[in-house]
Amino acid sequence: MKIKVEQVLQTLIEPVGELEPTVDTLKYGDPQAEVSGIVTTFMPTQAVLEEAIKLGTNLIIAHEEPCFSHHSSFAQALERDPVFQAKEKLIRDSGLALFRFHDYWHRYEPDGIMQGLLDALGWRERVIRHEPVASFVQLPPVIVRDIAAYVKRQLGLSYVRVTGDLNQPCQRVGLLAGYRGGGPTAIPLFEQERLDLIIYGEGPEWETPEYVRDAVHQGRSKALIVLGHAESETAGMKLLAERLHTRFPSMPIHYAANPPVFEIV
Repeated sequence: MKIKVEQVLQTLIEPVGELEPTVDTLKYGDPQAEVSGIVTTFMPTQAVLEEAIKLGTNLIIAHEEPCFSHHSSFAQALERDPVFQAKEKLIRDSGLALFRFHDYWHRYEPDGIMQGLLDALGWRERVIRHEPVASFVQLPPVIVRDIAAYVKRQLGLSYVRVTGDLNQPCQRVGLLAGYRGGGPTAIPLFEQERLDLIIYGEGPEWETPEYVRDAVHQGRSKALIVLGHAESETAGMKLLAERLHTRFPSMPIHYAANPPVFEIV
């Protein structure tokens, strides 16, 4: 049975319904094209594009934009940029279709990105409650240092960043995937949810981390673990590949990992 690009996209959109406005659009490709295979990924990097072509697939479903900004309009500012020009030429010349799956995946219940992170951490059964921006889990008594080591191991990370007392006991933890670590979003959760620890992907360094530093200086038990944006969301895109395989069992479907963008020197 032939499956068109638009059929796959409709399958992704259906659980939520049409969103307007949304950044989730078909960035490149023909919606009527027959799908030869699918690659899911966090970031549609040059390396991922090349891997998709090598695999013989022609539909990439990415969580983030190919043009290095949250909004695709930034591509207009890169029209003469050689890096973006080469990337866009590869997409167009290869006939790849590229769909951004960001807003819809976050609107699933529970949030698809968060579900992937919880599954990777083995914490699905420890969830107290899901909210749109965060999920809250109850752990057995464990110190921050051991949670950090566990998170690194489960997510396959070489490092995480921590602020707070590494020997502080924790039980109640808030998880915020992606770019949700800003002060106005994260800081109120400490008191509202009686959290010992927040684990988030990314946020301004002068906001929530500085709040935790002051809290600890005052003798309050609060801690923060920062994973990195991609590091907190890639598990969700891997989960997407698994779900798509269930929906389209005869379709070649692959998850393309993004290596860490930074090296620690």
